[in-house]
Amino acid sequence: MNAAIAVTGATGVVGGGVARRLATAGIEQRLIVRSPNRTPALPGAQIAVASYDDGPAARAALAGIETLFMVSGAEEPNRLASHRTFIGAAAEAGVRRIVYTSFFGASPTCTFLLGRDHWHTEQHIRSTDMAFTFLRDNLYADVFLDFAGPEGVLRGPAGDGRISAVARADVIDAAVAVLQATADESSRHDGASYGLTGPTALSLTEIADVITLVTGRQVRYQAETVEEAYASREIYGAPRWQVDAWVSTYTAIASGELEEVTDDVRLVTGHPPLSLEELLGG
Repeated sequence: MNAAIAVTGATGVVGGGVARRLATAGIEQRLIVRSPNRTPALPGAQIAVASYDDGPAARAALAGIETLFMVSGAEEPNRLASHRTFIGAAAEAGVRRIVYTSFFGASPTCTFLLGRDHWHTEQHIRSTDMAFTFLRDNLYADVFLDFAGPEGVLRGPAGDGRISAVARADVIDAAVAVLQATADESSRHDGASYGLTGPTALSLTEIADVITLVTGRQVRYQAETVEEAYASREIYGAPRWQVDAWVSTYTAIASGELEEVTDDVRLVTGHPPLSLEELLGG
């Protein structure tokens, strides 16, 4: 077996979802993982072990690969450096195309601090000779139940801002559609940046109301000032960079940077994006 597609993040929700869908379609692939014991056993899938910050291992793992599906690395202070190492290894290994999971509205000055890493990663990919497709995902709609915590409170300095959050299932569908494209068809995705969103932009109050209505779990939104947001997160003992990132999730909503609704899910997948009601009720 000589797989032409490599998939990273197969132990996670998005990478794993993409890998399973490709396997179901009978497409051979190579799963690039750090923890082989946690990797799903899929038909037609090779397993290669490499981390993003290990250039030699990544080059070996990517040998012979034409298209790489690169899920962004875990949130940590050196993520951008690790991304650059892995992208460099991909170019050196002869990878021809990268499909990268970026962030909606990524820019060097976007309010969501981790979105800046995504922009710099995109620029590094652009600096290579590899073709690329960027899937610029908005915040995942799936996470708001987790954000509410056991108290059932969405708490943060989002004001009355709105967010067009996207379901992970739609991101998986978009990635699979791009990866399944034939050699001739893939050129229509080369150089594209798709802003993947849900069908509507909702405030956190509206999101809390939908969760309550569909699941029966009582959830509400509690607006905070920025100072209150930092104080309420002190109990987690997280490093300052991480708390900064958490708080910037909400200030990005307040800024309006995450409220645009696009038709890119439909454009790429051929179906409309899931609403929050459909996601929670499905």
